[in-house]
Amino acid sequence: MKILLQLNRLSNTLIKNYSTAPKSLSVLRVGEKDYPTDDYTNVTPKIISYLNRNLHLKKDNPLSLVRQRIVNYFYKSFTNRGNPLFSVYDNLPPVVTTKQNFDDLLIPEDHPSRTKSDCYYVNRSVLLRAHMTAHQTELLRSGLDNFLMIGDVYRRDEIDSTHFPVFHQVDAVRSQLREQLFENHPDLNIFEPIYEPNDPNAFVNSISDPAKQSCHTLEASKLMETQLKNHLIGLVKVLFGESIQYRWVEAYFPFTHPSWELEIYYENNWMEVLGCGIVRHEIMVNAGSNNSIAYAFGLGLERLAMALYKIPDIRLMWSTDSGFLSQFQNKDVDAKITYRPVSVYPQCKNDLSFWLPPTLTVETFMNNDFYDLVRDIGGDVIEQVTLKDKFVHPKTKKHSLCYSIVYRHLERTLTQAEVNKIHKEIEIAAINAFNVVIR
Repeated sequence: MKILLQLNRLSNTLIKNYSTAPKSLSVLRVGEKDYPTDDYTNVTPKIISYLNRNLHLKKDNPLSLVRQRIVNYFYKSFTNRGNPLFSVYDNLPPVVTTKQNFDDLLIPEDHPSRTKSDCYYVNRSVLLRAHMTAHQTELLRSGLDNFLMIGDVYRRDEIDSTHFPVFHQVDAVRSQLREQLFENHPDLNIFEPIYEPNDPNAFVNSISDPAKQSCHTLEASKLMETQLKNHLIGLVKVLFGESIQYRWVEAYFPFTHPSWELEIYYENNWMEVLGCGIVRHEIMVNAGSNNSIAYAFGLGLERLAMALYKIPDIRLMWSTDSGFLSQFQNKDVDAKITYRPVSVYPQCKNDLSFWLPPTLTVETFMNNDFYDLVRDIGGDVIEQVTLKDKFVHPKTKKHSLCYSIVYRHLERTLTQAEVNKIHKEIEIAAINAFNVVIR
């Protein structure tokens, strides 16, 4: 009864918070700072509650074990007179500017990754970082040349066992000067003769050649590619074993060229594990690194941890249940661990159908808006939300959507009464937030 009362109070608070919506406030507190809000504000109280949890630094969390294995690999693989060559930044603030998250990385203004449906905006110029690469330019500008950036990132997404609005990334940059890259070949150069490092902005770089950027020599680009791929193949072999099958797939990222994704053949399927490439030289120039060439990569800790430890549901990463955490407690970071379900609690499934207001259609309504609302009200008992049906009435031309919501608690059995109450609160919140009519 006590748990039910607490759940009721939490749900009522969330409905109140959601119906007043952050965008209607003049100021929004995120962490210890107040930010002005505007028409772009879409970060919700539930999402804000995940800030500063730092699961990647929690000793008994599987994400922390994977993080440490990756850090150890780079510490052991790159040394300078016995000291690690890579520096690690794992507590960078998650609130960044659009300049950091997009502009500094050459992400075009019309790129879909900038949209409100993809990102959590505090306001038009500030958001919760969508990738750890948002810190790349500031670290390069500070004079660093080899570093790992590790932390939580925030993206609006669908709801299922492998997607969560908060996940954790490791991003890395390794840059080298000519004398470092061509230590044994002093006659070779990083840059083409037509490029002048002392006046880099006078050169218009191009990525029309799939093999390299126009400012780089082919030798420099290919040697960096070889180093990058060898280092990352070494990493996946450390994580998944020497016999792991892998393949490289050409890719596109605005901030690297050429670019690739690395896939491994794992449990009878090809699984993408990371993206990487040669850093666009414009980024290096803007960060003050005119004379070097760099590679970068990014990977998700959740995807690796779920594969390595056979964890079936991404929500478990956030569990405080001792039955879950004890399986990773006081373990050697390289130990082979297979997650054992503490208990399997039953699902409860309810559908929710509503008519959209005249200003919206089944094509223009943003599913991620609804997903955020459901998660704000239901919290971590929401296992999955799927769009079940789109319907346009043949006579009235009214548009309707139907969503299927799966409820399941990870640590106890939910009663149907609890689920019905949460479901009703989601209905009320949807009416208030989107002006819909429940069918």
